[in-house]
Amino acid sequence: MDIAATLPSPTSPAPGADAQHQRRARIAGVLFLVTFVSAIAGAQLYGAALTDPDFVLGDASDTGPLLGAVCELILIAANIGTALALFPLLRGRFPALSLGYVAARLVECGFIAVGILSVLTVVSLHRSPADDPATAVTAGAFVALHDWTFLLGPGFVVGVGNGLLLGWMMYRSRLVPRWMAWCGLIGGPLVALSGIAVLFGAYGQFSPVSAVLTLPEIVWEGALGVWLVVKGVRPRAQEDTGRLTTSHGRQR
Repeated sequence: MDIAATLPSPTSPAPGADAQHQRRARIAGVLFLVTFVSAIAGAQLYGAALTDPDFVLGDASDTGPLLGAVCELILIAANIGTALALFPLLRGRFPALSLGYVAARLVECGFIAVGILSVLTVVSLHRSPADDPATAVTAGAFVALHDWTFLLGPGFVVGVGNGLLLGWMMYRSRLVPRWMAWCGLIGGPLVALSGIAVLFGAYGQFSPVSAVLTLPEIVWEGALGVWLVVKGVRPRAQEDTGRLTTSHGRQR
């Protein structure tokens, strides 16, 4: 009996690696969908805390903004989870870029966290018994801080991380169809450039122009989440990624 023939090929993935890759891909897909739901729910629940200048002087309930903050905490966890789930699939071929994607997700979450704190500060001012017009001015400053964090985090860093970096790695690795990866390669730079344009006052952050330029990135992230949940990663590309990861591990 040829013992060498029974050993796994040094260029093939470890036994069970295929199933593990698919499991990680589906976890990433679920987390991408969680980011969609939690981000939309958080924005809706913040409601008057971000849109009504007199919110801090009124008697409206704090429940909505507080639930919105919880939704955005879930968003932070899901964002980090997507990066951690995809990192093992991508690091073999893209050691630097995959780490850069994790870093971009962390930076985005840092901006989101600052935005959460600014909203909670508005809630604290709302709970203050002082009926002082200066309170509304202070609250307005924290609302402005939240808007800036939204612009620079989900409105800029996402374009670099989720759009450009992840789109390029998915395009080159073919873990998902290339037409889908093109949505990220196009949408990411558009979101980032739109954020810069808003920064310099070319148009409003929530204007129709901004919405149109953000659409390809939304399509990319939504399609990626659904594809990973339903299909996982493509088998042929998955095999190649496993080989590269195994090779990378031996070299280290």
